[in-house]
Amino acid sequence: MEDLIGGSFTISNSGIWGSLFGTPIINMPQTAVLGVYGIQDRPVAVNGEVQIRPIMYIALTYDHRIIDGREAVKFLNLVKGYLEEPSTMLLH
Repeated sequence: MEDLIGGSFTISNSGIWGSLFGTPIINMPQTAVLGVYGIQDRPVAVNGEVQIRPIMYIALTYDHRIIDGREAVKFLNLVKGYLEEPSTMLLH
């Protein structure tokens, strides 16, 4: 636990430089880094039809000694939901 004293959570926005994908790297004593990337129009299936939609990828790198994978995925799904429907943040 001494490794974690002063630990933090960081958000890294590589998208401002045009990056579409990436893997954030943890610098000790960070506990997690959320990477957000550029938004680009992509074809996606919506109700069985192909539509062009803005897509942004996010990634979470975390220290497994502190954060369980299940909780990390729940967090990513929560962030995804807030990005897709920002008004839902007011409901919690």
